[in-house]
Amino acid sequence: MSIARHLLVATLVAGMAWGGTADAQVGKSPSLLDPNLATEQQLAGVPHLTPALIKRIMDQRPFLSMTDLNAVLSPTLGKAQLAEVYGRMFVHLNLNTASKDEILLIPGVGNRMLHEFEEYRPYKTLAQFHREIGKYVKDDELARLESYVFLPINLNTASDEDILTIPGLGNRMLREFKEYRPYKDMAQFRREIGKYVNEKEVARLERYVTLQ
Repeated sequence: MSIARHLLVATLVAGMAWGGTADAQVGKSPSLLDPNLATEQQLAGVPHLTPALIKRIMDQRPFLSMTDLNAVLSPTLGKAQLAEVYGRMFVHLNLNTASKDEILLIPGVGNRMLHEFEEYRPYKTLAQFHREIGKYVKDDELARLESYVFLPINLNTASDEDILTIPGLGNRMLREFKEYRPYKDMAQFRREIGKYVNEKEVARLERYVTLQ
């Protein structure tokens, strides 16, 4: 095999290991549930979630931040229990705007890794996150950390593939996202997408998009 071909194969393999396309902006993991989308049965499989807590989650979602979810669970669950829960269920963090307290809710992230997360802000792509955080952890840990984070996609320029990385967004809503391009402001996004989903779902989707 030629050197050039070998490098190409290695690049493709690395991309697959990260679990998405090079431009995907939302980290994903089959083992990490989104509490805003998980079924009651899926939530029942998360350790320490009692029927009462599951009902509270179902009633109060969507959670627009980990702070909101943590406020529901922390009065009932201890620190070690929360770490187990957040190893199975988490609300994605915006890499550029998440607070220190939110980042520290990622299981296994301490002050040292918190510093590294913040040092490279603002992140432009998840590829940059791979490159910078990959200096400190191995590939499997990098993939785990990535599953907790996202960067908003540009509503007017994002590819179909990028848009479909938004959790819970399928082909029908992809079509609606694209129909109203170019968006002038976020008020237009809320107005147009609000024709198809309720206000809470618009707010959940809005977390993942930007016009900048």
